[in-house]
Amino acid sequence: MSFISKLFGKKKVLPEVSFESLKADMHSHLIPGIDDGSPNMATSIALIKRLNDLGYEHIITTPHVMSDYYRNSSSTILRGRDGVREELYKKGIDIGFDAAAEYFLDEHFQQLIEKKDILTFAGNKILFELSFIAEPPMFKQVLFDLQMAGYQPILAHPERYTYWHKNTDMLNELADRDIELQLNINSLSGIYSPQIQKTGERMIEEGLVSYIGSDCHHMGHLDVLQQTKTTESLHKLIAKGTLKNHQLLPNRS
Repeated sequence: MSFISKLFGKKKVLPEVSFESLKADMHSHLIPGIDDGSPNMATSIALIKRLNDLGYEHIITTPHVMSDYYRNSSSTILRGRDGVREELYKKGIDIGFDAAAEYFLDEHFQQLIEKKDILTFAGNKILFELSFIAEPPMFKQVLFDLQMAGYQPILAHPERYTYWHKNTDMLNELADRDIELQLNINSLSGIYSPQIQKTGERMIEEGLVSYIGSDCHHMGHLDVLQQTKTTESLHKLIAKGTLKNHQLLPNRS
């Protein structure tokens, strides 16, 4: 029995939800060779084509920007985006492709905010992530700085920050402060951990999820994504009609 069969074999199987209503994926790592995502252009194109087949018509890919590991800049990311766009055009793949970043909250990020050297999408939106080990001591100050600078912060995969699993008030506090929350679709599969799945489901129940993202790094993530389309929690989230992914499409008028 395959890993994915074991993962989903004992769960109630529902019809697949459609990602066509989402329109856009806003968290992935599809620019070749600049972080821990796609290693080369051929892989990037294969991943994008499969996301297109899953129903997405627009992708905003978000390479890591992290001073200790991934020293990407706005210029390196945009050059990578342009290279992928050119290859998609050559291959006749009709999907929108843009790039922003997934910023790691560290001192380098604070410097970028001060310089206003930030890649945004859909106007002023910015995706950022936290350490998986502990809540950064300057977390709330950085949120304040972002908002004062005119950015709309979106926190990536808060269900994966284990230090908040027992702090049920924090996610509600963030939402109350107009910090939008993005849930990884695959968190609902249990692939990360049962507790992460439980936290994701609680976020859905409490109406805290503004966006869902593939967080795609490789084809294995899309294999799990395909299976997750049949889960009850994803059905419930999409049926709520509160997700904002479709609002991220570029204005084509």
